[in-house]
Amino acid sequence: MIPLRDDQPRFSTPYVTYFLIGLNLVVFLFEAALTPQSFKVLLFQLGMVPANITGFLAGSDRVGLMAAFLPTLTSMFLHGSLMHVIGNMWFLWIFGDNIEDYLGHFKYLLFYLLSGLGAASAQVVLNPHSQVPTVGASGAIAGVLGAYFLLYPRAKVLIWFPILFLFYLPAWVTLGYWFAMQFVSGAATSIANYSETRGGVAFWAHVGGFVAGIILIKLIPERPRRYRYGTW
Repeated sequence: MIPLRDDQPRFSTPYVTYFLIGLNLVVFLFEAALTPQSFKVLLFQLGMVPANITGFLAGSDRVGLMAAFLPTLTSMFLHGSLMHVIGNMWFLWIFGDNIEDYLGHFKYLLFYLLSGLGAASAQVVLNPHSQVPTVGASGAIAGVLGAYFLLYPRAKVLIWFPILFLFYLPAWVTLGYWFAMQFVSGAATSIANYSETRGGVAFWAHVGGFVAGIILIKLIPERPRRYRYGTW
């Protein structure tokens, strides 16, 4: 189930969304130019490793403060594959502009980063001993989806089922289904203890980011003046 576009209008240019998409793509081009060994080193240095954070908090001197916590930010701009970055940027392109329109540029950037930190926190809490680097913008983008789910539940999203057909669904159905799938998948991987050692999709980061987005969009006020229907 792939979203193609939504019908929720916006009334400003989403400069921050464009910037985030551009930055993620530039970083990925840099990654693609690295040798496999250098790329692996980069992932372990700038990707978030839950065990590093929990180890530091437990008093271990194996990793320092910066090495443990700085990757919670840098990991948001790294991706493991071309399809990984394209998929994330596609969702940000469709849903990010409306949240930026609602919050304004600076508060939207703050919201995005805080959603990413919320996603990272969920991943650490639910996979505390994992030594697998977590990378990707999907946790922060999940926050965007959570905010969209709350603000524009009746917006229509054009959905494509590959090889089958196109149709519109309300945003609350589209994003509610997405969230449910992340939660079920996260529970399944936790039961199997898969992500602790072998990696895979960080489903709990998606769940945490989505919930963080819902909370943050209630806490961060809407920008005071928004352009509507040709008037202020």
